[in-house]
This record gives sequence, C-alpha cells and structure tokens, in this order.
Amino acid sequence: MEKRDEELIERLIGQDKELKRLMDAHRQFERQLEDYNRRPYLTNQEAFEKKRIQKLKLAGRDRIESILASHRKNQT
Repeated sequence: MEKRDEELIERLIGQDKELKRLMDAHRQFERQLEDYNRRPYLTNQEAFEKKRIQKLKLAGRDRIESILASHRKNQT
C-alpha cells in the first residue's frame, strides 16, 4: 500500500465505519495468510481455505481502493 493511501486511511478510519471494518478484515486475512505461508505443507482443505482467504482479501482491497478513490474525488 502506498504511503499516501496509508495516510488517507488513517485520516478516514475514524469517520468511515465500512473502511474500518474492511481494514480490520484485511489485517486479519493477512495474519491468516502469514500463518499458512509459514507451514511447509498444506492439506487440501488448508490450501482451499488459503485460496478463499486470498480472494476475500483481494475483494476487500478492491473495495478499500474504491472508497479511497471516492474520498479523493470528493476532496477535489
């Protein structure tokens, strides 16, 4: 994430409940993926869950980007 995005998120997180929820979920997904990445082997179920988390994280990231773009547009 770019520094300007991080700064904007920090400014908006107290005002935008959806953004806060998405960032909390994003951080949780990141921790879960780090756990899976530390494992030398994954069961089929774990590999499936890892893929599912990656997709959820990506979808959340897309929504975060959309929210940030909307706020940037409203600032100009």
